[in-house]
Amino acid sequence: MSQSPVRIAMWSSPRNISTTLMRAWGARPDTFVCDEPLYAHYLLESGAAHPAREEIIAAHETDWRRVAEWLTGPVPQGKSIFYQKHMAKHLLPDIERNWLDQLTHAFLIRSPAEMLASFARIIPDPTLEDTGLPLQCELFDRVAQRTGSAPPVIDSRDVLESPPAMLSRLCAALDVPYTDAMLQWPTGRRNTDGIWAPHWYAAVESSTGFAPPAPPRQRPPPELARLYDECMPYYLRLGAHRLRA
Repeated sequence: MSQSPVRIAMWSSPRNISTTLMRAWGARPDTFVCDEPLYAHYLLESGAAHPAREEIIAAHETDWRRVAEWLTGPVPQGKSIFYQKHMAKHLLPDIERNWLDQLTHAFLIRSPAEMLASFARIIPDPTLEDTGLPLQCELFDRVAQRTGSAPPVIDSRDVLESPPAMLSRLCAALDVPYTDAMLQWPTGRRNTDGIWAPHWYAAVESSTGFAPPAPPRQRPPPELARLYDECMPYYLRLGAHRLRA
């Protein structure tokens, strides 16, 4: 297992279990977590009309260079692991990529039928770019080419069906020790949560651990069928590399 600081960048699609995973890593005594550090830059540059847009831009760092410097610098609070929750779509084209080579990367995916049905309830008329799936594949390819091996990919349903086994596999792939501390946490908001938490995190704030998954959804609502078809090749490509319990 690695003895030097580990900076983990977990790249996710929206409406996944990304915040639940952040809770799991945040429950570890050796880990500092951060919540979508490129979100404010994304909102400022993209013009996306997300809930609390202006508040997020005002409260969080909008200069990606300063964000990158922080993410690749000393691990806050003297911890040995820096877990960084990212939405892949936040990595806009204007953001240089070289600093990413200082991070250890992993990828979180979810069935597009389930992801799109949930996402469209908050962001109407989503696009393929809104899902971040193309950027997840771009990042996956970059990491695989640089390191010579596929970075870890986990599917949210696999994690919810078998949290200890999947988290253990993930930790092994990231070269950090697994601990059962990742399986439960106290309810409530965290000071590491973004100020967008009231709009997105209600279920997580009431949770104390991983909940069993809902029955799988095979198709999205009809109005999202075309976008579903666009998403599936990216999802299947990443899913071919997913860790299994």
